[in-house]
Amino acid sequence: MGNLENLENLVRSGGLKAEPPDRKECEGLMRSATDRLRDAQVSQLSFASRFDLAYNAAHAIALTALRLCGYRSDKRYLVFQCLAHTMDASKIAVRLFALCHERRNLAEYEGYMDEDPALLAELLSHAEHLRGQVQQVLDQL
Repeated sequence: MGNLENLENLVRSGGLKAEPPDRKECEGLMRSATDRLRDAQVSQLSFASRFDLAYNAAHAIALTALRLCGYRSDKRYLVFQCLAHTMDASKIAVRLFALCHERRNLAEYEGYMDEDPALLAELLSHAEHLRGQVQQVLDQL
């Protein structure tokens, strides 16, 4: 796991709340993420549905990583940013998830969905990689 000192700073600033990990919650989040990643691969679904499934899977995985470290946040974007500290995620991965968060918000709140198959492919690839990393940590508990 990553640098927890930075996460403690976020607790002090109010961005995160300290909360002991709950294995059952984490297992449920990972089951949901796995199902969503599988469903996001179904090419017969619309782009918007596939993107939504992949994005929400990535969020569930990132939230699991945060929960395994003993923290929680109500801010979706912060859950992704914390991956640099919870899973030592690369800047590229964190930026990709941040971009997808922005695209999700545009679709959700402004009704604008730019179909970008390359972005969806990257999101799926990074989410699947992250899923494997987080599952390894969960399996060690």
